[in-house]
Amino acid sequence: MSRLSPYIYCEDARKQADFYAKALGGEIVSVQTFENWPDASPEERSRVMHLVLKVGELQIFMADSSPNRSGNQIDLALELQSEAEARTVFERLSRDGRVIFPLKLMPWGSMLGRVEDPFGVRWQIAVK
Repeated sequence: MSRLSPYIYCEDARKQADFYAKALGGEIVSVQTFENWPDASPEERSRVMHLVLKVGELQIFMADSSPNRSGNQIDLALELQSEAEARTVFERLSRDGRVIFPLKLMPWGSMLGRVEDPFGVRWQIAVK
């Protein structure tokens, strides 16, 4: 079966990945820099070329990119198993960010909320 993994380009991939690892209970499993890239300047060598963050079965790829423009044309939708877990993740992602739509019970019977994290990435948090 195919798998879709989000790839997030950002100004500081290590910092943003660390934030997500804490907020989502994940782990950074791999970081590759431009250190061995033949044409990399001394300033570029420590920049992240490819980072892998594992959150359960989900993989999130990240890389440093400049200049970086955050867009609002996509949300990352995260479905969690319980209301308690959803509330914890929602609160963590919204720290220093912005709540777009509070996490609450929807007419169709499940919880849903929308938040923009401090890095400008928008998330939809739902309970399965």
